[in-house]
Amino acid sequence: MRMLAIAAPWRGFAISSSNLVRAAFFSTLMLFGGAGGLAALEYPSKRVTIVVPFAAGGSADVYARILAQHLSEDLKQTFIVENRPGAGSIVGTETVKTAPADGHTLLLISNTHTVNETLFEKKNYALMDDFVAVAPINYADLVLVSRPGLPAKNMAELIKLAQSQPGKLTYASSGPGTPYHMAGEMLKALGHMDILHVPYRTSSGARTDVVGGHVDLMFDALTTMVEAIKGAQVVGLATTGQKRTSQLPELPTVAEYVPGYEATIWLGVMAPRKTPTEVVDKLNAAITAIVKRPDLQASWRSQGAEPMTMSPAEFATFMQGDIKKWAEVVRISGAKVE
Repeated sequence: MRMLAIAAPWRGFAISSSNLVRAAFFSTLMLFGGAGGLAALEYPSKRVTIVVPFAAGGSADVYARILAQHLSEDLKQTFIVENRPGAGSIVGTETVKTAPADGHTLLLISNTHTVNETLFEKKNYALMDDFVAVAPINYADLVLVSRPGLPAKNMAELIKLAQSQPGKLTYASSGPGTPYHMAGEMLKALGHMDILHVPYRTSSGARTDVVGGHVDLMFDALTTMVEAIKGAQVVGLATTGQKRTSQLPELPTVAEYVPGYEATIWLGVMAPRKTPTEVVDKLNAAITAIVKRPDLQASWRSQGAEPMTMSPAEFATFMQGDIKKWAEVVRISGAKVE
């Protein structure tokens, strides 16, 4: 084997080229944090599945697919989306909890998950114990819509109708604990209205029955419902943010009629708890770079979605605060799982 002579303070020192390569490798490995760093260097080493615990076609599914496409391009590995809806996101979430903690199975989350920490007493996971925060994606206002033909064409008329006929009006959601459900419960609590919750397994099923006139009301993602409002399939009543949205500026906010009201939907990514920190950081950097792309930001904002970027630690703190917020809404509203 050819030997490379290396200048040294002592005579006769020499090292083989293979040993040089080995030394360089371990030096690089140490720079990246040992075994965890090796995992980050190799990640992703196979196809990555993003589990969306909601039905296809909703905002969570749409943005998960956008994210998967760009992660595939940027990290040179295939990212796919797998929809596993049911039980207000619990079914799909439980499957990720038991997946290998190597970053190759990820969970698309929303504030459904932070609500569920209080709303569901019995589930096989604790969000902040069994998963690790990776990165947020975006947030968007919701919009309150009514079926065509409902004798209330604006918020003032809706409040009057609901208060005069307690228990008669109905509102649909994609299941207990979803942002659409809790937006309705907050409206009932702060607006002093008795409206019957009609849970569905998916948001698409709820949406279909409101459009079809079988259920009176629904809170839905602004990004999903804008075209239905413009096409007169449903009647837009109000949006749920702190200020009116540029997508439907003619609609008031709920807070203009119900002081203190605010409800948005946000999306993000988590991974099984013991996923190496270096892998989490690599994913966070990749997702943050995607979310910061000017073309995506412009497209999302045109649809009513605002980009979100945070470190894993910041995202974890954000979620802890959201858990507390919705715990108070659940307490005040008396919401229960049907």
